[in-house]
Amino acid sequence: MKSSYRGRIAPTPTGYLHLGHARTFWIAMERAREAGGTLIYRDEDIDPDRCKPEFAEAAIEDLHWFGCQWDEGPNIGGPVGPYRQSERMPLFLDAWKHLKEGGFIYPCDQSRKDVAWATQAPHGDEKGSESIYPEHLRPPIGTGKTAQAPGETNWRFRVPGDRKMQFDDLSLGPCAFNCLKDFGDFLVWRKDGQPAYELAVVVDDAAMGITEVVRGEDLLISTARQLLIYEALGLTAPEFYHAPLLCDSSGQRLAKRHKSLSLRELKEAGKTPEDLRKSEDWWSGMDD
Repeated sequence: MKSSYRGRIAPTPTGYLHLGHARTFWIAMERAREAGGTLIYRDEDIDPDRCKPEFAEAAIEDLHWFGCQWDEGPNIGGPVGPYRQSERMPLFLDAWKHLKEGGFIYPCDQSRKDVAWATQAPHGDEKGSESIYPEHLRPPIGTGKTAQAPGETNWRFRVPGDRKMQFDDLSLGPCAFNCLKDFGDFLVWRKDGQPAYELAVVVDDAAMGITEVVRGEDLLISTARQLLIYEALGLTAPEFYHAPLLCDSSGQRLAKRHKSLSLRELKEAGKTPEDLRKSEDWWSGMDD
């Protein structure tokens, strides 16, 4: 009998997966196993300009080679089907409509340059500093409420100024972010007709019944934003486990540009999954 635990691994097919991705997904798999639960594979391919089918296929193949297994989702070469995010647009549009009618979001024509110019300087902490969207650029409450569709404009979530978003991370412990200080009004819909990351993952995780999200520490502040969306949509948020990031020899966190540390390159160099999981770099920063 499986428990009610439902986790997920959700790569974005914009390049080949690296060792840092593998470690985070391995942690997700191990936590699902320990809980006796279900692990879901979801292809987060909502960016049509950057996401490529060949990277989606490579991710499945490379993770299978590495030893990752899941209970729901694709096999090597098989279709992702209902777990391909780009095919779930009706769910995202329903969420946009709910947020719009509730007055939680507003249309925004300001570009990143406009925001940077208006703020003159970034705000926030050193790890996740961002330009806080200026309150004086906000339109009046209710703007956009009669819109029938997102249209060719950005939509932002109106972040309350009197809130501190607090949650207990299962890896890092108590976390807190101050609204309009650590983060400001954020995108939920892009002018290219696609939902932004913050909205898409909330909708998908809720629809799939995810009870715990395992992801990298670089997405920690996203949790504060997403908790606001969960509240606005009347959804129950999952628990979160933010895994430590792997860094290269210079101390910079791994990214898809680190081709030499991609799973594909490591495999071609003769490395085995067992070799990689035994390395000191793999385990550094992980829980005992």
